[in-house]
Amino acid sequence: MHDNADRLTLIQNKIFNSFLKGNMQRKFLALIFLSFSSLATWAQTPGSHWVGTWAASPVGEQVNSGQPSPGDSTYRNIVHISLGGSAVRVQLSNEFGTEPLKVGAAHVAISSGGGSIQSGSDHPLTFNERPFAEIPAGAFIVSDPVTMQATPLSDLAVSIYLPQQSIRNTTCHSFGDSTNYILKGDATAAATADNSSPIYSWCFVKGIDVSVGDKSSAIVAFGDSITDGALSTRDGNRRWPDVLATRLQANKATANLGVLNQGIGGNRVLHDGYGPSALARFDRDVIAQTGVKYLVILEGINDIGRLKNPHEPGDNITADDLIFGLAQLVTRAHQHGIKVFGATLTPYMSAGYSSAAGEQVRQAYNNWIRTSGVFDGVIDFDKITQDPAHTDTFLPDYDSGDHLHPKDAGYKAMGDAIDLSLFR
Repeated sequence: MHDNADRLTLIQNKIFNSFLKGNMQRKFLALIFLSFSSLATWAQTPGSHWVGTWAASPVGEQVNSGQPSPGDSTYRNIVHISLGGSAVRVQLSNEFGTEPLKVGAAHVAISSGGGSIQSGSDHPLTFNERPFAEIPAGAFIVSDPVTMQATPLSDLAVSIYLPQQSIRNTTCHSFGDSTNYILKGDATAAATADNSSPIYSWCFVKGIDVSVGDKSSAIVAFGDSITDGALSTRDGNRRWPDVLATRLQANKATANLGVLNQGIGGNRVLHDGYGPSALARFDRDVIAQTGVKYLVILEGINDIGRLKNPHEPGDNITADDLIFGLAQLVTRAHQHGIKVFGATLTPYMSAGYSSAAGEQVRQAYNNWIRTSGVFDGVIDFDKITQDPAHTDTFLPDYDSGDHLHPKDAGYKAMGDAIDLSLFR
């Protein structure tokens, strides 16, 4: 038996040595080199890590039978990043889909405005080194890293091609306050968005991460339409989180911080409104964000607004109900080492859903935020935006006209008033 085994080993060695000779040897060594090169694409510079530079909270929308199918279309999303880096990776989402989502191709490039991309900046995205992917229902995926220089406060174009397929529910951030584009067929590498249809939602993309130094981290701005930037100038990036991001980049001590806007218009703390409640979406939109270290919460005005015309028993909330909900979010964030800054609710009297009962709840809620000691810090947006002569209403110079949302000047005042020393 040993003689036969030794003979077999000798034959195997001869075959292997023959395999390595000549061209076969060169091919074998090339294969090894390519394998290591492939692994290197996943490696990062020592001392670096991933941090979120842009994000948008996804919500689900049903595709009605009369609507055109999202299939065989390219969605070109224009996103304004906060933090720069030497490499990027992109998060694609099917979290509200009811069936697997087939992605035929996806690209990332530097935007040159109007749906066009800068020449030479386009990069195809891969997923486990493949140019296509299938995202299970209720899931999201992260692309392979792409080496490209992402400049702070610049615009990127993320183009996603969906082949023809049945899509009953889309996963989008429905209020992007940004002009995006739908093109027919696979136009992921197209230099322009000619012959496209405009859309004002970010669809099937939920986040972008950058490779940065190990001292970098992210701030999540968590809230409703006032964080989302409702009634600010479209494509102007004038939301208060945008103003904050610009200030952070201009300050050497805070230029290592990204800002992730996780506002949803109509969102509520305690109950589903437009999108899942803050309690329901907190893990996805805050805890799971890449590199998050700080959290600013500005949420509750839509809960209060239901007091004027309650539709459900749960709409008759008290200040204690709202305080309980927010305290739960603070506890959950602290469990993950995230510092939490409570932002007081801005004035809302004269808004369409304002009421005397609601104003009493807002005042009690704001007082708790200021004095409870539950938070790691307080940002008093109420005092920043109120009219000194009528403290329950917006300063006219900051009021968009609906008495609920700021205009650009109001958002700027909010972003400018945040003490940057909180983020240290």
